[in-house]
Amino acid sequence: MLSAPSLQEATCPAARHLAASALLLASTVPAAAGGPHDRDSHPSQGRHASDRTITVASFNIHHGADSDDVLDLERIADDIESWDVDVIGLQEVDRHWGARSDFQDQAAELAGMLGMDHCYAANLDQDPTEPGQQRRQYGTAILSTHELQDCRNTPLPNSEDGEQRGLAQADVRVRGSEFTFYTTHLTHLGHEGELREKQFKAVNEIVADSGLPGLLTGDLNAAPHQPEYATFTTLFDDVWTEVGTGDGFTFAPDNPSSRIDYILATPEIIPLSAEVPEVYSSDHFPVVAEVTLPHPRGSSR
Repeated sequence: MLSAPSLQEATCPAARHLAASALLLASTVPAAAGGPHDRDSHPSQGRHASDRTITVASFNIHHGADSDDVLDLERIADDIESWDVDVIGLQEVDRHWGARSDFQDQAAELAGMLGMDHCYAANLDQDPTEPGQQRRQYGTAILSTHELQDCRNTPLPNSEDGEQRGLAQADVRVRGSEFTFYTTHLTHLGHEGELREKQFKAVNEIVADSGLPGLLTGDLNAAPHQPEYATFTTLFDDVWTEVGTGDGFTFAPDNPSSRIDYILATPEIIPLSAEVPEVYSSDHFPVVAEVTLPHPRGSSR
């Protein structure tokens, strides 16, 4: 079992977050090539400036490798680009982790390929294999065509000798409407339903204190029939249940049989559509949804 890190890190090229505890560390990284852009500037999108409809996604990228463990980060980028997303939450993202991902900073690489802003959240943070090399990190990431603000990562409850998990979050403003975007990856062990419930209760506390509408993406490692699902939907609506069609299975692509990847939205955010694209660049299918954000605060429209 991988050991838990002594520091939790969230990095964002748009903003610097000062950590409030020894478990949280934030720093800036170079801006992604191309930089974030607002899709209002793209007439082909057919979106009016007052339209707050966006496309969001969740994708466990399996450190850029498919079910056969073939590494191809460009294939991941091509898939993401094809969904025309505004904001996406990624899980199982390596940062200088090892040979399995060519020691790449995968969040920065993907952001550069796609011209998006990004935040990276390290839940595992280990010493390099050789002195002078980059620290070996593994965690989650948020990529966005809109500027990401106040990127941060919060450690979630863990079991003894368990793999540390965290909640990454960033604030996003789209055509005047501000919301918080979250992504997480809960414990994967099937017998740890109680721990997943504890982890998501911690998520709910953070969301309740936020004061902003929220969208959460993640590999929650539990299907809707499992008891912890009730905790997932205490503050959030399950977008697939609201507007998805069919079973929505996301795992595993060679024999889809379980819906464990989610997009969740607080009630102020209106789901319009949801799909599970059948792509084979990872060992999970993604979830992609179109949602409408609430009117900007103070707006009479």
